[in-house]
Amino acid sequence: MAEKQSEQWKGYVWAMAGTIAFSSLYVFSKAGLNQVKLAQFGLYYFGIAFLLNLLLAIFSGKITEIMAFPRKVFGLLILLAAIDLGSNITFFLAIRTIPDPSVTSFLGNLFPVFLIALSILFLNERFTLFEAIGGILAITGAFIISYTGELDWQKLFIPGTGFVLINTFLAATFSVIVKKNVRMASPVIFNLNSSGWIFLFFLGYFSWSGLPLAIPANAFGNIALGAFFGSFLGLLSLYYSYRYIAASRSSIIQSLKGIFVLIIAWFYFGNFPLPIQLIGGGITILGVIVLTLAQDKT
Repeated sequence: MAEKQSEQWKGYVWAMAGTIAFSSLYVFSKAGLNQVKLAQFGLYYFGIAFLLNLLLAIFSGKITEIMAFPRKVFGLLILLAAIDLGSNITFFLAIRTIPDPSVTSFLGNLFPVFLIALSILFLNERFTLFEAIGGILAITGAFIISYTGELDWQKLFIPGTGFVLINTFLAATFSVIVKKNVRMASPVIFNLNSSGWIFLFFLGYFSWSGLPLAIPANAFGNIALGAFFGSFLGLLSLYYSYRYIAASRSSIIQSLKGIFVLIIAWFYFGNFPLPIQLIGGGITILGVIVLTLAQDKT
């Protein structure tokens, strides 16, 4: 029993490390996207992320796992890369479109709603009344954050809300697949796989765009920090958390990222969400807590 609790403790530590890292990603990527185009941002961001993950795979010896993979694992890795590509593109489009990164982060608390729904469908996890209440709270909070006050359906939500919805759904799909197959490959290889394929995509996109390779030095610094905290440290930490605790339990820690993003963004940009958006963000966090507590009882 003591050993099991120790393993869970490791999972929560990894989840917190990943949450803080991702909080930094929201701010640094927003700063970078304010200075360069998406094609330039993606080229440098995923180029750095791929290099970091490749070096880690080589020096940790995990790179040798690839040669021993059966064919079905390669198919799984390509599927995950395609899902992660869509998730990353919509994430950065949301970051670029929504002025305050903390608002984007609060809206991202829809992720555990999709995660639990997909876990019920594909991982045979049970669904309870309390989970329904938590999901309703999270959705209600997201509505409050994104509602513009207009009655015209074309102006009902703030620009970028649709990107967040697609991003959170794809991210939840990715997490469920990784959780189900986490023993088939190490987190290092999952991370290397996604960053490599996405880098190739942006390399092609950048070549097609005709944009200059040179970017401002401070833009490169923001992109590099975002790549380190997001596609390297953040993802690795969350993958390792899934080895020790359920994905649904990790999500309660991840839901707190809005608070960290708010603090970092205030120091970095001087931005602060509207009071109604803070209320909505608090409701989404409450919804995630209810969802997770309900999961613990099942």
